[in-house]
Amino acid sequence: MKKALLAMTAILALGTTAACGGSKDNGNAAPSASSSASDTPSSSPSASPEASKAAPTKVELKIFLGGLDRFREQFDGYFEKFAEKEKQEKNITVTFNSEYPGSDNAPQILKTRLATGDVPDIFSVHAVNEIPSYYKAGYLADLSDQPLAGKLLDGIKPIVSADGKVVAVPMESLAWGYLYNKTIFKEQGLTPPSTLSEMKTVVQKLKDAKITPFELSYKESWIPQLFLPLTVGGLVNSTHPDFLDKMNKGEGSFAEIQEMFDIIDLVNANGTNRAFEKSNDDGSADFASGKAAMWIQGPWNADAILKVNDKFELGVAPLPISDDAKSTLINTSVSTSLATSPDSKNKEVALDLLNFILDDQASNDLYQSLKFNPVSKNHTFKPYSWVEDASAYVNKGESYQDPTIPQAVKDESGKALQSYFDKKMSKEEVIKDLDKTWKDANANASK
Repeated sequence: MKKALLAMTAILALGTTAACGGSKDNGNAAPSASSSASDTPSSSPSASPEASKAAPTKVELKIFLGGLDRFREQFDGYFEKFAEKEKQEKNITVTFNSEYPGSDNAPQILKTRLATGDVPDIFSVHAVNEIPSYYKAGYLADLSDQPLAGKLLDGIKPIVSADGKVVAVPMESLAWGYLYNKTIFKEQGLTPPSTLSEMKTVVQKLKDAKITPFELSYKESWIPQLFLPLTVGGLVNSTHPDFLDKMNKGEGSFAEIQEMFDIIDLVNANGTNRAFEKSNDDGSADFASGKAAMWIQGPWNADAILKVNDKFELGVAPLPISDDAKSTLINTSVSTSLATSPDSKNKEVALDLLNFILDDQASNDLYQSLKFNPVSKNHTFKPYSWVEDASAYVNKGESYQDPTIPQAVKDESGKALQSYFDKKMSKEEVIKDLDKTWKDANANASK
C-alpha cells in the first residue's frame, strides 16, 4: 500500500496534463433532476440551537460537469451526502441543478456561459489545458485559504494552481498510454512492445490468431485526438526536444515530426470495423467484450469497461511511436478538476462543496468509486492494478509531462484525424491544417 502511494506521488510529481479525461459522451447539456437534503431539523452536535430552530436557508447550486456523464450516479449521490451535511451543520437546504454535457461540446458551452454572465457555481475545467486561460480571464476563484488546499499531494498542487494560488480541486490524475487486454496478451504469449517494429510484430501475431489488434471508435473527435499528446509527447521528450518551442514561436511545422503518422497508420489499418459508428461508450463495450486487444485510450474509461465486464483484466502501457525505445513513454497529467467563480451567487456554499470533495473520510469512497487515483494526503485507498502498471514505467524514468499544446490545436487534430482516417484529408493536408491552427492560436494568445 505504502509503495503504491509512493509510486503515485512520483507519477503526479511529473504530470502536467493530457488527454482528456472525463466522460466522453457527445450528448447535449441537459439539467438533471434536482436533489436536496431532508427538511428534518438537525440533531447534529455542530448545529447551534438557534440554527436548528430557524427556518432553513434554501440554496440551489448550478453545477456544470463537462465530460463526466458516465459518473452521474456517483456525483449525484455524493452531492446528496453534501446536502445532508450542509443541512445538519449550517441549516442550509441545498438543491442541485446539474448538467453533464459531453466532452466534444462542453468547453464551448461553458465559455459561452461564463462570457455571458450565466455562471455555474461549480464547473469542471481541464487542469493544464484550461486553468491558465480561465484564470487569466478572471473565471477562477482563489482557493488557497480553503482547507482543501493543504490536503493536496505536493506533486498535484502546482498543476491546479496559477500564480501560486490553488484555483481548482483535482479529480482525475492520470498516467496513461494505451489500454490492452491482459487476458488476450497472456493467452497469446505477448508483452507490451517497446518499439514500433515490435508493435508491428504484436499486431501480426494477433491477426494470425484471428484477433483484431485495435479498437477504433472515432464517432467523437476527442478520441482520435488522443494520438496528438501521445505522439508529440514521446517525440518532444526524445528526438525532437525543441518542437514545442519552435511551434510557439511560429517557426516550426508538424512536417518535422511526421513520423507521428507511422503509429496512426498502423492502428487505423488494423482496427475494428465501422469506426465512425462507435462512440466512447460503444468502444468501451466492445473492448470489454474482447473484440480487440488494444485501444488508444486512457484509464479514465476503466469504470465504463468494468461495468460491462467486471472480470476484465485491464493493462496500461506506453505507446511505441518509432524504433527509438526512448520515445516509448507514459504520459502523466491531471485532467478534470472542479472550480468555482469569483462571481458565483452562492460562493459560500460552493466553497463548502469543493471542500467536501476532499473530505477526509467520504472522498476516499468517492475517488475509489470513480476509479480515480489518490490526490489528497488523506487518501488511503489502494490504487488499481492498471495504475501500478503505469507506475512501474514511471519509476524507471520512462514517462514525461504531458505536452502543453493549445486547446484549439487539440480540438482541430481530432477533426483532422477523423478526416485522415476517412481519406478526406492527406497527411500533408493534416500537417498544413495543424500548422495554421497553431499559428492562429499564437496570434489569439498575444491579443
